[in-house]
Amino acid sequence: MKGIPARFDPVKERLAFGKSRRRALPRSDQGKWKTWDGRPDILATLLKASRGRLPELLPIKWGRMAASPFGFFRGAVPVMALDLARSPVTGVHVQMCGDAHVRNLGAFAAPDGHLVFDINDFDETMPGPWEWDVKRLAASLVLAGREAGDGDPLCIEAVGELVSSYREALKEFAAMSALDLALFPIRRYRRGPVMRVLEKAERATPLHSLEKLTVLARGGLRRFPNRPPLLQPLEPGRARRVMGSLKAYRDTVSDDRQLVLDAYHLVDVAFKVVGTGSVGTRDYAVLAFGNGVDHPLFLQVKEELPSSYAAVLPHVVCPSHGGRRVAQGQHRMQTVSDPFLGWTTLAGRHYLVRQLADHKALIDPQELSGLALKEYARVCGEVLAKAHARTGDAAILYGYCGDTNRLDRAMGRFAIAYADQTESDHAALLNAIKTGKIRARRGI
Repeated sequence: MKGIPARFDPVKERLAFGKSRRRALPRSDQGKWKTWDGRPDILATLLKASRGRLPELLPIKWGRMAASPFGFFRGAVPVMALDLARSPVTGVHVQMCGDAHVRNLGAFAAPDGHLVFDINDFDETMPGPWEWDVKRLAASLVLAGREAGDGDPLCIEAVGELVSSYREALKEFAAMSALDLALFPIRRYRRGPVMRVLEKAERATPLHSLEKLTVLARGGLRRFPNRPPLLQPLEPGRARRVMGSLKAYRDTVSDDRQLVLDAYHLVDVAFKVVGTGSVGTRDYAVLAFGNGVDHPLFLQVKEELPSSYAAVLPHVVCPSHGGRRVAQGQHRMQTVSDPFLGWTTLAGRHYLVRQLADHKALIDPQELSGLALKEYARVCGEVLAKAHARTGDAAILYGYCGDTNRLDRAMGRFAIAYADQTESDHAALLNAIKTGKIRARRGI
C-alpha cells in the first residue's frame, strides 16, 4: 500500500495511520452522494457491460431488474462501480466482494459438513477500497427494507447497526493474531433471520437437489429436464466439451479433493440461467453420481467475465483468469470455502467451478421487515469486517472508523441517497422497456 513503510508492525502505528486517513476523506464526507455531470445514461452503461453475453437471454435479465428497485440494484454493479469511482476514497484497499448486498450473504456447507453464514457471491471480487463494499451493502439494506415495507427511519437504524457492528468487529480483529483471525467463525446467529436462512440450508441436501433439479429418465436414471429457457440439457457434443473442461479443473483443487472427485462419474450436463447480474453468461450444471444413484454430486461451471471494477481500478493487479480471480477472492474472504472450488477454461472463456446447491440458502427481502432488518444488518457488518480484516489490515481500518457513530450516520445518509438514485435508475429502465428500447421478459 502506498505510503506505508515496509516495516510497519506496531498496532498503535497502524491505528495512527488509519486515523490519519480521515484527513484524506473525513468520515462525515462518506455520506455525500449526488448524481454527477456527465453521468452516462444507465441503459447505455448496462448494455455496454452486457457485451459478450448471450443476447437471447438478456430480456430475462432486464425483466428481473425491472421487478423492483432492489432487483435493479442486484444487476446494476456496472452502474454503481462508475458512481463509486467518482467519489473520494481513503486509499486503504482490501479484497472487495464487489457485489455486497443482503442476498449475497447466505448459508452453505463447510468441508466438515457444518453450516456457516458468510459472503457467498464473488463474481465481482478484486482488490479495492473497503468503503465501496460497505456503501453497497448499506444501500442494499435500505432497498430491501423498503421492499419489505419498512420506513426510512428504520432503514437508517439498520444501516447504523451494520456500520457499528463493522467497527466493533474491526476493533476485536485488530487485537487478534493473524492465525486467530484466519480461523475466526461468525456465530452471531442463534435466532432471527440468519437462523431462518440456516434452517433453509439444512433442508437443501444433495438428495433434495436431485428431486428439484432432475427427473426420472429411461431405465430409472435421473437426468436434467428440458425447462427452457432456465434449464436445458446440452446436446452430446457440447456436454462432452463441458465434461472435458473438468480435467483441467481437477488440477486446481487439492490432492485430497481430487480423490473425492475421482469417485464420481459424470452423467449429464445442462445449461442453467442463474441470478440477476449473471444472466446472459454461460452457466452449466453438471450431474455426477458416486456410490449409487442416492449419492449425487452437482457441480456448477460458471462463466466469469472481468469484474465491473476493473475499468475503474485499472492499476490494481489480480489474476487474468476470471475463474481463478473469483476462486482466489473467495478463499481469501471466507473462513471456510467450498472444498470443490476451482476453475477451468472452455472454448477460450474463463469459468469458475463449484458445488451447485449444496446446503445453500439466501435471505428473502420480504423476511427483513421490522426488527429482523436490524438483526440481519448486525450479522452482515461482522461478516464483512471479518472478510476485510483477513485481506487488509484491521488496525488501519479500525483506526479510520473509530469508536464514535460518525461513520454510522454518514453511511446512513449515503444509503438513503443512493437508494433514491437506484429508484430513479429503475424508473429509467422501466421507461426504456415501455418505449421499446429494450425487451424484457418478466416473471421468469
